[in-house]
Amino acid sequence: MKDIPSTHTDFIIEREFDATPEAVFQAWADPQAKRRWSDCHAEHTTGYRLDFRPFGHETHQVVYPDGRVQQIEKVFFDIESARRIVFAYGIQLDSRRLSVSLVTVEFFAHKHGTRMVYTEQLAYLDGHEDRAQRIRGTEESLDRLRLEITRPPRSPAGP
Repeated sequence: MKDIPSTHTDFIIEREFDATPEAVFQAWADPQAKRRWSDCHAEHTTGYRLDFRPFGHETHQVVYPDGRVQQIEKVFFDIESARRIVFAYGIQLDSRRLSVSLVTVEFFAHKHGTRMVYTEQLAYLDGHEDRAQRIRGTEESLDRLRLEITRPPRSPAGP
């Protein structure tokens, strides 16, 4: 697949949340909350780690029932609490690198809480292209983020 050029695309998704920018941002920063809303293959995830700081990493490893292994590796470049997150991530399936993306997530105070703008710029590698699927998956994750933000706080474990 050496002679297949890379292709590029981008997309923007906006969401409004009935919560403060701080609360929406915290759902990105907290490892347990982030895994609950962002892991679209939770039943097959075999590894997850979040080090949420500039130059920190987030990693997902998914092993599908047919034996394929998907790796997602993120690097955070800019984190401004309740304002902005900028990260890059790559997706690899088995030994094939599928894509690399740059993402900017911005949080704006809004009359009802927060307006969040998610902007992703993608480079597809060696003929792989899944723009519609990527948008749908991101929208589904952001729908789960809304549920995460509105879920009641967990009560502490009893004695």
